[in-house]
Amino acid sequence: MKPHLQSTVFTLLDRNASQREIHRLTGVDRKTIRRYRALWSGVEANSPGEVTPGPESVDGQIPPPRPPAFEGMGATVTGSQARSACEPHRAWIEEQLRLKRNAQAIYQDLVDRFGFPSSYQSVKRFVRTLRHGDPEQFDRLEFLPGEEAQVDYGEGALTIDPRSGRYRRPRLFVMTLRYSRRSFRRVVWQSSQQVWAQLHEEAFRYFGGVPSYVVLDNLKEGVLKPDLYEPELNPIYSAMLAHYAVVADPARVADPNRKGCVENAIQHTQGAPR
Repeated sequence: MKPHLQSTVFTLLDRNASQREIHRLTGVDRKTIRRYRALWSGVEANSPGEVTPGPESVDGQIPPPRPPAFEGMGATVTGSQARSACEPHRAWIEEQLRLKRNAQAIYQDLVDRFGFPSSYQSVKRFVRTLRHGDPEQFDRLEFLPGEEAQVDYGEGALTIDPRSGRYRRPRLFVMTLRYSRRSFRRVVWQSSQQVWAQLHEEAFRYFGGVPSYVVLDNLKEGVLKPDLYEPELNPIYSAMLAHYAVVADPARVADPNRKGCVENAIQHTQGAPR
């Protein structure tokens, strides 16, 4: 902080101005004001004219320790550590959090049942320290070689269309084997039922075999009517898969994680240098 602001903050602190008032007058962040208040308290305790900032300056990497909260703010001070007024009710509050209750409801019950003397903000701060989010869980799926392939369309880079001579984004066809992550990639300008089926055949020839089943998105070239149990496949696509004895497994709508391998392969292709 600049010297003139430091002088202003110390002057206001000397006049017992509140942090809110100092922030309004100077625009200095309240956390900074709090550190300067701790420094100012240490200077006043040593001597009126001597400045002893401690091992590190306020603007250094290690600021002075934050002063403990006071009883009026919902905590009691014991030595150098602050103890929340909610601490005696910790077990009960934890039980309420397991029931998915919010801080406002917990505070109201604390007042009604236990005569809780402190403020809602005290409960809110205490609940924030106890509440934690459970990490999202994913099941690890294991596959045999040649068991599953994932297929999807992506968007290619801007390229001159040989027919129109204008820049367009072609469609990027990608099929990825689930076990080895090996991918087949082709760029096409137009897509149709026949093109979609032909691209699958090219991928099968590239891999030298066919997978047991193919996981695909619910695009019209492959799926006419999405359904979790009995999806209606495009007739041309269905006949092609039946010829190679491959089963189609359309993913659920808005469920890209089911075909995450091909999604990653598309992103890798789009981000690769050209």
